[in-house]
Amino acid sequence: MKKKVVVGLSGGVDSSVAAWMLKEQGYEVLGVTMRHFEGMEAVEEDALGVAQTLGISWETMDVQTAFRESVIRYFVQEYLQGRTPNPCVMCNRRIKWQALLEYAKGQGAEWIATGHYARPVRLANGRISVANAAATQKDQTYALYRLTQEQLCHTLMPIGEYSKEEVRRMAQEAGLPVAHKRDSQEICFIPDHDYAAFIEKTLQQEHRTSGALLPGDFVDRDGKTLGRHAGIAHYTIGQRKGLQLAMGRPVFVTQIKPDTNEVVLGEDAELYTTRLVCSRVNLMAQEYLEGEKRVTGKIRYGHKGAPCMIRMTGRDRLECIFDEPVRAVTAGQSAVFYEDGHIFGGGIIEGAVD
Repeated sequence: MKKKVVVGLSGGVDSSVAAWMLKEQGYEVLGVTMRHFEGMEAVEEDALGVAQTLGISWETMDVQTAFRESVIRYFVQEYLQGRTPNPCVMCNRRIKWQALLEYAKGQGAEWIATGHYARPVRLANGRISVANAAATQKDQTYALYRLTQEQLCHTLMPIGEYSKEEVRRMAQEAGLPVAHKRDSQEICFIPDHDYAAFIEKTLQQEHRTSGALLPGDFVDRDGKTLGRHAGIAHYTIGQRKGLQLAMGRPVFVTQIKPDTNEVVLGEDAELYTTRLVCSRVNLMAQEYLEGEKRVTGKIRYGHKGAPCMIRMTGRDRLECIFDEPVRAVTAGQSAVFYEDGHIFGGGIIEGAVD
């Protein structure tokens, strides 16, 4: 009897090839496309085309309410507090994996699968982690560190062993209609990248207002006023472009103060630190961490990672000390820690520590 697997079809080439590979391996593949928000007709049309080409069943799943509560509301609230969130991190655990698993259980399927460039691995201690993709330039493990053991033990990621070029070649050979579809590079619910406009529109829909969208002062670290800013929701730590402030020298956002509606500007050298703290820690490779642990830490998706020491300072709080200073530690982003090529754990950055 064939094993059933539910594949999250996003309408892109990666998830489509994942579904094709699993069918080739003898699985009974069920395709599911999640409707996160209005206006996803093109995505659903592409996913349906893939399902028809593969000859697999396909359904849409409406997760708009959960997505709005767990991802969009989180995203907006973080920006209003002067932080810079990564919504994909929350979406993966709370929406994608949770919804796919619930659907799979209802269909009598043991497995779920996605088109992520990552590789689930069982460690010597019996726990499951996520190892880096074979093609490091496409590695997507950073956004997966919050997945639970229950979620991981039912997860397949078929394309983790392949490069993007190989995946596109397989898509073409399989005759998939999305073989040449461009990759999505933006946050899915803000395709125009205008985060502040999205936040303002969301608040209007909820009949709310926020001082984070009101103009305020640019100041230096001593509190001297340097000019006016457009609202703290427009800025993030390390930002240089878009300040619209003539200083005669490069200046960068070094701190955001929501309580006073101030954006602090300074020199590049002020952005470097060796220590940060995290909250909402999720350990993947171990259930508990006692004492200190040497790992490699990434402080944002595009960060290549750097050697550091971590230790727990509370039930779900962690301190990280890097061997060398890292640039632009940003509250709201995630710090993800790796050991021997797989995720050890991670948490939400609360900020740098002097």
